[in-house]
Amino acid sequence: MRLSRHILRSAVLVVAGIEQAWGQTVLDTGSTLSMDGIYYYFPGKAFSHGHANVYTAASAGSKSSAKGLIPVTVINSAAANFNLAALESTVLGFGQQDDVWGENFLSAIILQGTSIQGYTESTVNVLNRTSTLTTVQSSTNIPQGPYFISATGDLYQPYRLYPDTEGAFTQPMGPFDATTSTFAALPATVPGIASPGVAVPSRLYYTKTASQPLAGVRTGIKDIFDIAGLRTSNGNRAFEDLYPPRNATALPVQRLIDAGAILVGKMKTSQFANGEIATADWVDYQEPFNPRGDGYQDTSSSSSGPGSGMGSYPWLDLALGSDTGGSVRGPAQVQGVLGNRPTHGIVELTNTMPLAPELDTAGFLVRDPAIWTAASSVMYQEALTFFPQFPPKLQTIGFPTPDTTAADSMEAEANVILLAFLAKVESFLNLKSEPVNYTALWDRVKDPSLPSLDILLNRIYPTLISKEQTKLVRDPFYADYAAVNDDRVPFIDPVPKAFGDSLPASELEVAIANKTIFQNFWETYVLPAGNNDTEYCSESIILYSSGVNIFYRNTYLDPPKPPFGFDDSQISIFAEVPDFVVPLGSAAYNSTITNHTEVLPVSVDII
Repeated sequence: MRLSRHILRSAVLVVAGIEQAWGQTVLDTGSTLSMDGIYYYFPGKAFSHGHANVYTAASAGSKSSAKGLIPVTVINSAAANFNLAALESTVLGFGQQDDVWGENFLSAIILQGTSIQGYTESTVNVLNRTSTLTTVQSSTNIPQGPYFISATGDLYQPYRLYPDTEGAFTQPMGPFDATTSTFAALPATVPGIASPGVAVPSRLYYTKTASQPLAGVRTGIKDIFDIAGLRTSNGNRAFEDLYPPRNATALPVQRLIDAGAILVGKMKTSQFANGEIATADWVDYQEPFNPRGDGYQDTSSSSSGPGSGMGSYPWLDLALGSDTGGSVRGPAQVQGVLGNRPTHGIVELTNTMPLAPELDTAGFLVRDPAIWTAASSVMYQEALTFFPQFPPKLQTIGFPTPDTTAADSMEAEANVILLAFLAKVESFLNLKSEPVNYTALWDRVKDPSLPSLDILLNRIYPTLISKEQTKLVRDPFYADYAAVNDDRVPFIDPVPKAFGDSLPASELEVAIANKTIFQNFWETYVLPAGNNDTEYCSESIILYSSGVNIFYRNTYLDPPKPPFGFDDSQISIFAEVPDFVVPLGSAAYNSTITNHTEVLPVSVDII
């Protein structure tokens, strides 16, 4: 075992001297350790004290240490009949459950509770390693898992440092400080080009309970949600620099924290949550990378960091994003993960940057449906209702049929996957699906004075986001920036800058009125609510797919334009209904990047 220590920030090495000589306050921001090529971070504050006897026993058998630190493992031995077999089984389980703990932490074992039944030796052989044994009282309440112990008997919880190779994070976070109820930026890096370290704690420290259903769930937060102690960038360098760290946490984030979620960092957003594409649009920060296919497909936006992180990093469990016009669902689709836009208004977006309050929602990107369900229950609380029955109808929008002629082999492969999924859903629900043509239905039932849907809905989205964000974000930002920068204007990426004043103010009320007209139509004719909201949520489940598309990030673009138009993905944002993305499989294509056959995700949306 090779272990070396790197103290973060040289000031920490001379804390006492500086404080005595100059009277300055210098904080120990923690340390990093490298053990057999794996990097760890641990905070300057010890988790537990008074274990000098453990260090004495461990140091006698330890062949290497750094700065007096020795890796140890804490095991709860309070269970009846804890014997050698139970010890071996526990250690094997640690290796299967956790990516922070490793066999190198077996230099010493601290048994919390009782000694091993019928065993009196001071060392034990576990996984072909000799470990010193020390027993402490169960009342010490030290969570099981990996630790480093110092010569003074202090135990430190290590956090494993992972490189952000895909550029998904704007700011990794250090551990929560319970004394100040704030977080701090993580002062750690790992080897690599522009690769900040993201620190994750051992999963062994946490046990999920009814009140803490997200205990230990490693969570990333889109960088439009405020977190106390950290700055919010909204994807803009000038904005991040102008405003101090926040003193309050956004309500959706706080609910996750209260349920035990472990925040590991803030994640990239396209600027001010507008829709951006890698080449030309992302100027202040580089767009994260999409791990699917050839690795050079667009991540979609604006929850680009959460999408990239969930698609790339198995050590990340959950990401919180926002969806105004598809900003969770798009990244979920192209990265092949689960994602949701909830019912509008289901959770209050306090201390969250707005794009258009009439459309803004908070949703998740996640791989595990169980975590998805638990996180949704926590964040949406009583507004998340479970019904005893499924809707009595199953409908599809634009779905392929067995007779559909595909444009190419990739689309043909995707169609096979979609039809197979539809057949399984029909069998499960014991229903036959029916196609719904809502545009034709609109033409039949609309007031004769109203235009077709493509005209009615064409300007709603760009009007709402441009008029609302200009008033709520841009204008106060410009004023604050000018006040301290000699009336200068901050840099803004091309997309949000182009939309700010592109439409007259008079269109805002028209856009809101047209959205209401569409919502009433949808609730009345297409997706009525369930039977008194007691047996099922609505009269129907509706399936659609955005298809599978090749979208290279190295393609040069035309100048940005307001996002006029309407498609199926915008049904949920105007009708204020939930829309869930579920990955189904993958379809092959020939990549111009790798000159090989690669595959991209195929997903379905459920309204």
